[in-house]
Amino acid sequence: MKQDTDWACGIDAVSTRRPLSSVCRSNVGTSVDGIDRPVAPGEKTCRAIAAQPEWLAAVPTDRRLPPGRILYTGCGTSFHAAQTGGEAVQALELVLRPERDADLLVCVSHEGTTPMTREAAEAWNGPMWLVTGAPESPLAELADEVIVCAPEIEASWCHTSSYTAAVAALAALRGEDVSWLPGAVSDALAGPRFPVSGHERWLVAGAGRDWPTAQEVVLKLREGAHVAAEPWETEQLLHGYLAAVDEHVRAFVLEGEGRATERARETVAALEVLGVDVTLVPTRHPVVDIVPFQLLTVDLAEARGIDPDPIRRDDPRWAKAREAYE
Repeated sequence: MKQDTDWACGIDAVSTRRPLSSVCRSNVGTSVDGIDRPVAPGEKTCRAIAAQPEWLAAVPTDRRLPPGRILYTGCGTSFHAAQTGGEAVQALELVLRPERDADLLVCVSHEGTTPMTREAAEAWNGPMWLVTGAPESPLAELADEVIVCAPEIEASWCHTSSYTAAVAALAALRGEDVSWLPGAVSDALAGPRFPVSGHERWLVAGAGRDWPTAQEVVLKLREGAHVAAEPWETEQLLHGYLAAVDEHVRAFVLEGEGRATERARETVAALEVLGVDVTLVPTRHPVVDIVPFQLLTVDLAEARGIDPDPIRRDDPRWAKAREAYE
């Protein structure tokens, strides 16, 4: 198997190049003579990851946010996407304190059905726009404008393509040129992959534009591969939290830009002293930066015999846990 130096970032990590199809089994969900064949573990997630260039090329670019102060909100992956837009607050925090100094609320919800995001929209006293994959939904009924950023609802619960489509749509609303993103994501899909390892503890640090990505990386690893991963703002990690970090942790530090780059490199140096397997990851845009970690998630899930598609929603224990709060 061909091996490459990881990311040409000066860190002696090794990654393995494999085509995306190698993590997707051959018995994909297709219909032959009217009979549906079973979908293999991870197939839905793999398809979504591979579809990203196509989805990104279709993101609407004809609308712009109005003048004024914009506030973004959402839950889970959608909250991570919302943070890439600018000032963002988690939906529950907005419910707790809906009086905010903003002229417009932008909600992000892939299906438009997230209960807490809907509560936030109802608590908000002002205009609201929705970035979503569903043209009709409970949140869409509340919205003054609905921006449909995805061609369909993502089949996998381990959301990948819907996340990058939402991030690109938010960028387009701000007037950013997103035409280069499909090609950049195609390159990332064909590029070097992080190596799979047996670590049980994972850490991802980032700051500035990379902080939403760090959070999304950790969510993918937890959802899709069931590993104990933690996101840290780069500077926060250096203030006491290193006491619980040692050679048993696999770490990624997102390089960022400006002062964040300096602190990222110093963080890597500190982690190396502790014997941590750490990789400094160059970054350029949240849509592109998440892709190698999506691939790592499906690779890690495959290596551990885990189906990333349902994120344990098919497991009775986790179904019972959901009943406690849904």
